[in-house]
Amino acid sequence: MSKPNMMDLLRQAQQMKDDLARVQEMLEGMTVEGTAGGGAVTVTVNGKQRIQSVKIDPEVVKAGDVEMLEDLVVVAANQALEKSADMAKEEMQTVGGGMVSKLRSGGLKIPGLNL
Repeated sequence: MSKPNMMDLLRQAQQMKDDLARVQEMLEGMTVEGTAGGGAVTVTVNGKQRIQSVKIDPEVVKAGDVEMLEDLVVVAANQALEKSADMAKEEMQTVGGGMVSKLRSGGLKIPGLNL
């Protein structure tokens, strides 16, 4: 078994770090929405799980049911946050998946690690 070339390992690690930074920056600009009450409440969240906006249909406010409105905001926010986390996970897999593909194809050899 040949020894891994340390320069190749360092270069690949730096590439992965750069890719990760690129994906994190990209996620900050990506958004998803969560809705509740048939669209009465919409919460927009970016790929870094930061709430960007909350929109509430004025008719819901007129109804005066504060508890219902609070519940709708929670449901919409949780839905948006879940979608955001799923989106982030999917995007991050492109970075980690590339390294795994290299390992599996034999493009990167690490002693004792067989994928």
